[in-house]
Amino acid sequence: MSCANCGLIFVQQKFLPDKDTEKDRYLSHNNDIDDLDYQAFLSRLWNPMKNRLNKGSSGLDFGAGPGPALMHMMRKEGFKVEIYDPFFAPNTRILVKSFEFIVCTETVEHFHNPSEEFYQLNRMLDNNGFLGIMTSLIDSVSNFGDWYYRRDPTHVSFYSSKTMEWIAKKMNWKIDLIKDNVIIFYKA
Repeated sequence: MSCANCGLIFVQQKFLPDKDTEKDRYLSHNNDIDDLDYQAFLSRLWNPMKNRLNKGSSGLDFGAGPGPALMHMMRKEGFKVEIYDPFFAPNTRILVKSFEFIVCTETVEHFHNPSEEFYQLNRMLDNNGFLGIMTSLIDSVSNFGDWYYRRDPTHVSFYSSKTMEWIAKKMNWKIDLIKDNVIIFYKA
């Protein structure tokens, strides 16, 4: 399905994966916190993000997964970071806190209800805070059916730069499209 307003492509509710399928898929990922290649991958978001932050800022790695490598990288650089993940760190008390920054690396494509989840992120983000997103955008995809990213059964929401700009407008955020898969929002 596709949203005529924002361009989001999404899987219909009746075809969404169940929790067990999702968790099994996430456990198959190699998210080793000591893997230098994985750290380099995460740095594609973290490097432009940290340049916007004050040392010691409080942050949240939302959707950290089974190996919270980015949390370890951020803490090593002097940032105060907590994690939330519905499968691997399901501490819902974190969802009522607020943060100076939030990062979502390879997370938003798993959102079953993107509108609700972006509003949740907005509630948790301080004024003058930053939300960093890493997800592959559909802008340069010529054949959606053959796109490797959509073949993951847990990827159920697909965004374009138009979608990200629509989200920014809806939330009253500023947006910086860093690269084709890195987006940083600013809540003024």
